[in-house]
Amino acid sequence: MTTKISKQEFARRRRDLMAQMEPDSIAIVPAAREKIRNRDVEFPFRQDSDFYYLTGFPEPDAVLVLLPGREHGEVVVFCRERDPAMELWNGYRAGPEGVCERYGADDAFPIGDMDEILPGLIEGRERVYYAMGRNADFDRRVMQWINVIRSKVRAGAHPPGEFLDLDHLLHDLRLFKSAAELRIMREAGKISADAHCRAMTFCQPGMIEYQLESEILHEFSRNGARDPAYGTIVGAGANGCILHYRENNTEIRDGDLVLIDAGCELEHYAADITRTFPANGKFSKEQQALYELTLAAQLDAIASIKPGAHWNEAHEVTVRVIAQGLIDLGLLSGELKEVIETETYKQFYMHRAGHWLGMDVHDVGDYKLGGSWRVLEEGMVMTVEPGIYVSPNNTAVGRKWRGIGIRIEDDVAVTKKACEVLTGDVPKAPRDIEKLMRGSRAA
Repeated sequence: MTTKISKQEFARRRRDLMAQMEPDSIAIVPAAREKIRNRDVEFPFRQDSDFYYLTGFPEPDAVLVLLPGREHGEVVVFCRERDPAMELWNGYRAGPEGVCERYGADDAFPIGDMDEILPGLIEGRERVYYAMGRNADFDRRVMQWINVIRSKVRAGAHPPGEFLDLDHLLHDLRLFKSAAELRIMREAGKISADAHCRAMTFCQPGMIEYQLESEILHEFSRNGARDPAYGTIVGAGANGCILHYRENNTEIRDGDLVLIDAGCELEHYAADITRTFPANGKFSKEQQALYELTLAAQLDAIASIKPGAHWNEAHEVTVRVIAQGLIDLGLLSGELKEVIETETYKQFYMHRAGHWLGMDVHDVGDYKLGGSWRVLEEGMVMTVEPGIYVSPNNTAVGRKWRGIGIRIEDDVAVTKKACEVLTGDVPKAPRDIEKLMRGSRAA
């Protein structure tokens, strides 16, 4: 059964945030809104990550207000009212009473009453914590509430004198994962790993890329992860050299490598895995040479991840390993120091080695503090994803190398003394990939 974040943990998160807020302040956090896909059909709703992190409340058209020290309750939520007629069509709503009973709000009001009530909650507070600039429509509403208070200054109203960026505090909290969050991310990693294994075993030359995508999504859904964390990439042959390839409509040919970048979302937490494998189950000599180089870079980078190391260290490791390997294979010329300083390796390895991972696939959190790379601490989760991409149009290298695209990616949590790979259940050594694919063909 899937781990869930408890009501108590959501309450602890709100307390932790309020403990860091300045005295006499208020925080305002809007939920996501439904978006039209076409005509009267909405996109599947996904709650805003910041709002969900603090509430666990899954409905649109809601606003969380945090008021540290408020005598009548510090946690106020505005949400949709119960509406039996609409619920018959679109599903049940919690309503203000349900938000208090099930989600830990101290007070809850209908969303339609917000313009009347919220200015009164802001009035008298010195500071407003809010993520200004992310939602233009809501920005205007916030300023309207402030202007309502300002218009009453002569009557004794006291408007706030300072706006503070909520993201700075909230996103630093989200960067450090709790034990419950890590359990969910392990489950998401296991489901995603099984999906990659399924794709490897189903792959045959002559299939279309989207047929492998369907196997990935099938494995996600049947294990309770109804949505991918991001658009699934299935790139065969030269398509694997396109970093954000999404068409997934090309025939997979005998001799192609297939690059799949796919991860599920489970309980609002993302997994992010990339594997590259031969469509026919057997690496060619050139494919294996570049693959083993990419794998060596990834393994060395993972080994460097531990508390006290800085964020960029893993990336630097991958650059050194890949650059030297490309020199050794003859794809680059010159000394290692020169290749790194001139960045000539970037024609083959043009992206960074990873990113934070959590409720968003490219999760929140500063990579630098005070101009220096952030030091890794227990509870942080990151991806490690070096790659080598030889453009089919790169005439500076031999034809045998052209069109080979390889990326290997895993999710890694920083532990007390080292790190834990959360996505290790899908093979990545060439012999293990070939064994898995050979076994599926024998069956």
